[in-house]
Amino acid sequence: MAWNNRFTGREEKRLPFQIAVKLAPAESASAERVEKAYVANISGRGACVYAHQPWQPGEQVAITPPVREVPLRGEVIYCQKLEDGRFVVGLKFQRNPQLASIMQEWKRQTG
Repeated sequence: MAWNNRFTGREEKRLPFQIAVKLAPAESASAERVEKAYVANISGRGACVYAHQPWQPGEQVAITPPVREVPLRGEVIYCQKLEDGRFVVGLKFQRNPQLASIMQEWKRQTG
């Protein structure tokens, strides 16, 4: 049976890799909301991030890997608490013409 995105809710295939990132509010310099998080998978439209704090749907965030200074900006679509106390956060990215090159760079960094 062919892969059917009508059942997954995904329009693009996501790259499954894990990379540590800094997760922070997009427009705030509040250090108390900045945290180390992990991207579990990513596509040109969004990402799944594991975080230690809850994030609110609609909140604008930025994710930045340690070796890159330019963050990816996105919107929190969902945030679900896991049994271990962490949160899985679904992000939808804003349109960014450099997104494809950023994702390739991240993929190279993870081996």
